[in-house]
Amino acid sequence: MLKFADIIEEHLEELAVLEVLDAGKLHSWAKAVDIPAVAENVRYFAGAADKIHGEVLKMSRELQAYTLREPIGVVGHMVPWNFPTFIFFMKVSPTLAAGCTMVVKPAEQTPLTALYCAHLAKPAGIPDGELNVVPGFGPTAGAAIASHMDIDKVSFTRSTDVGRLVMQAAAITSNLKPVSLELGGKSPLLIFDDADVNTAADTALLGNLFNMGEICVGSSRVYVQEGIYDEFEKKLVEKAKAWVVGDPFDPAVNQGPQINKKQFDRILSYIESGKKEGATVLTGGNTVGQKGYYIEPTIFTNVKEDMLIAKDEIFGPVMVLMKFKSIRAGIIWANCYLAFDNDCPYGGYKMSGFGRDCGLDSIYKYLHVKSVVTPIRSSPWL
Repeated sequence: MLKFADIIEEHLEELAVLEVLDAGKLHSWAKAVDIPAVAENVRYFAGAADKIHGEVLKMSRELQAYTLREPIGVVGHMVPWNFPTFIFFMKVSPTLAAGCTMVVKPAEQTPLTALYCAHLAKPAGIPDGELNVVPGFGPTAGAAIASHMDIDKVSFTRSTDVGRLVMQAAAITSNLKPVSLELGGKSPLLIFDDADVNTAADTALLGNLFNMGEICVGSSRVYVQEGIYDEFEKKLVEKAKAWVVGDPFDPAVNQGPQINKKQFDRILSYIESGKKEGATVLTGGNTVGQKGYYIEPTIFTNVKEDMLIAKDEIFGPVMVLMKFKSIRAGIIWANCYLAFDNDCPYGGYKMSGFGRDCGLDSIYKYLHVKSVVTPIRSSPWL
């Protein structure tokens, strides 16, 4: 795995370009952040591979007992299109460290980096048959992974609706395999009266517009306290209008194109829905240029909780401003946003799924716990 990380860094430029061609990501960001973070992720789990331990148990009878953690077996991974390389390794790295084999289905929109990384696994010394990449569509390749009797565990990242289908297939048409789901979200960003307005506006923009808004933890609902609401709104619009949308290979650009026409049209339909339901567009709401799937950063105000733009995950550069209430969430970032780290478990509550990626918690998903019990002294009554 350590050699694998080195080889990934050696091929950083190729992987960054594939990220742009496949997913429309900013080349500068993929090269400076995404691919280096992948190599760091592989090294983190390489360091954890020889630290998988069981426990010695204190028994209530005259028994000695301990637990072992063993590889769960064959894991089926389904990777989304918004972070095709990083989420590929969020799943692959702990699975390798746990000693499991795997079948990985990349999203049909973004298969190139997964195939290239599987190619790089060979010179790294990853054994044949350990890391298998099978491109295909959800209803065929994805459904086969979820229902296959020889796959022992499924890890799925994508929408809540498809997550339900995966869970159903794993339980009803398969072998009751365990499932980990990292699904959609509608993450809130809370800004209090004592916040620095300039910093808060930067944070809100980054949280919402990062990766073209195609991120499951995007801060698409921004709740602002009354005391600074007007000032914050003015600063936010000013910064959003300065946001540069265009060619992802241009280092001066802040936002590239949406993944495809289907997602492009979906985002535009939500913008129209917001207008029809009575929300006010502060800025944006239009397409950019005559070619490609580019959309202006769009900010709504006068938004009510029952509007679609306030309830649904839009997965695009659309933000709504509202007042805040109390909130339940799987992760809380205070005075920061998108603060990921290999040591910190990541995942959601409620319909955003269950199971955690990153941190040692993610290795345990791919391990069985076996108990071993022996008598301290011979007795026929144990």
